[in-house]
Amino acid sequence: MSLDLDLAVAVDDLSRTESLLRAAFSVERHAHSLDVSESGSDLRVQIQTDPRYAIFPERASVRQVLGIRLPVAAVEDVLQGKVWAASDPAPRPSKRLKDLADIARLLEVSPHLRPLVPPEILSKLV
Repeated sequence: MSLDLDLAVAVDDLSRTESLLRAAFSVERHAHSLDVSESGSDLRVQIQTDPRYAIFPERASVRQVLGIRLPVAAVEDVLQGKVWAASDPAPRPSKRLKDLADIARLLEVSPHLRPLVPPEILSKLV
């Protein structure tokens, strides 16, 4: 299990969210995300700031996650985010491999999503 938590925040709330988080946590701003952590904790939170993710919160549904009710992205949106990440030429190769592995795992449990994955990414999956 990963100790990462990826979040999409409505674009209008981003500045306020960043300000509130900086008051209590370590925040690193990147081109398309905010990475949030706390000294002494293994949990790493990544908040997507890329505008393509803006619609994801609208389609989320509330689910139980580790005993807490949280809005969880639709599986189609999770897959789309992984496709974008795997298509991005900038990340290091190991990150791209992780995204491809995540896509493969999503297709194993939801094979009906296969048509949503571009052929150039499908050809890289084992």
